[in-house]
Amino acid sequence: MWINADLGEGGAHDEAMFNVIDWANIACGGHAGDEQSIRQACALALEHDVEVGAHPSYPDRAGFGRQKPEISPAVLLNELKQQMELFENTAAKLGCTPAHFKPHGQLYNDAAVQPAEAEILIKLAHAFPHLKMLALAESPLVAWARSAGIQVIEEAFPDRAYLGNGTLAPRSHPGALLHDPVQVKAQAALMIRGGPLPCLDGSSRVVVAQTLCVHGDSPQAVENAQAVRAALTEHDQDMFNGAD
Repeated sequence: MWINADLGEGGAHDEAMFNVIDWANIACGGHAGDEQSIRQACALALEHDVEVGAHPSYPDRAGFGRQKPEISPAVLLNELKQQMELFENTAAKLGCTPAHFKPHGQLYNDAAVQPAEAEILIKLAHAFPHLKMLALAESPLVAWARSAGIQVIEEAFPDRAYLGNGTLAPRSHPGALLHDPVQVKAQAALMIRGGPLPCLDGSSRVVVAQTLCVHGDSPQAVENAQAVRAALTEHDQDMFNGAD
């Protein structure tokens, strides 16, 4: 299982995060980022042997990609393609080869469950067929994209609370963001081992994923990433000891 992080968003901890993670999702102009920040992130990725991917979003810099714009699907698809092209062209200049993409913010949440937004991402994936798509684990988007022939990597969030239907609790909900690295590590361990997660609505749910995301814009980003790495390491050690 891999650790990924959303970076290149102007956060203070990017360089330290590259010491901990396996994959980096790099903002490419929709909610944050520009050619210079992409170049800096790709250089760090090359230095630390971290896989990179584009992190496109609704064109909403003022709201950090958390507001859906009033534009047509065709205009949105073209905007996302431009973000992806900026990222790929900039990365190529450094000899950095992207391997995946992951939508950001409200686009990520909308596309996970809503057919119209999911169709836009599926079309985007077809325009960049060499890239894997990261998507919310067990969401309808996973099945829709796979049925369209797209390679999907299912993702879970140790630093976010869930609702019982498998979606992320809205950031406006109290307790939606997990700040305590001890709590983040405990949730990561449950995800790694397939244990039931306590959800904000009082239910529980097992979340099975291939990669775990740590948000790079959190003040505790590095500590949270280290906590998730520790949970993975302890699980690997337990598996090894059990094999003996």
